[in-house]
Amino acid sequence: MIGSLRGEVLDRNLDTTVLIEVAGVGYIVSVTERTLAELEPGTETFLYIHHHVTETAETLFGFRAKDERITFQTLIKTNGVGPSIAMAVLATHPPTALVDIVANNDVAALTLVSGIGKKTAERMMVELRDRLSLPMLDSGDATSPGSAVAEVREALAGLGYGTDEIRDVLRDLPSDAPSATLLRDALKSLGAKRA
Repeated sequence: MIGSLRGEVLDRNLDTTVLIEVAGVGYIVSVTERTLAELEPGTETFLYIHHHVTETAETLFGFRAKDERITFQTLIKTNGVGPSIAMAVLATHPPTALVDIVANNDVAALTLVSGIGKKTAERMMVELRDRLSLPMLDSGDATSPGSAVAEVREALAGLGYGTDEIRDVLRDLPSDAPSATLLRDALKSLGAKRA
């Protein structure tokens, strides 16, 4: 099994895969959109790898940080969550934000992920509560990303915005920004859409 790759990024593709050459061998690795943007062709990189084997295929999933790989592996052990949903979760919520979302039972934050509805999010919340390692939040920062998203969602609802509007606007914003920045950007975007 492949656990990591260190090599040159040869190419990156619209399907969020990258081609990494290691000692003359090219490996196609699936990554999140955030990671894809960081991997410039011609540069050296190191990725933690989850080597996913099924009856019909072998797929490599790459992560810049170890906690991303651990979170991915936890997600795919969850009932009804395959690798593509797990990658979508990580593309929307970094691991520390996801831990915070689960700790706060923030079902609405999980529904921001493409392909996850309310029932799936509720089921995932129950399973992830026992599986996610809560000590991953070592920073002790009270303004953690998951809390910021929850605060902004509540503020927008209090201002009279609908659930669909809120979900759409928050999906387009970075989940790791402070709540004040998120709220300002969300209001600007919502104002432009209503104009």
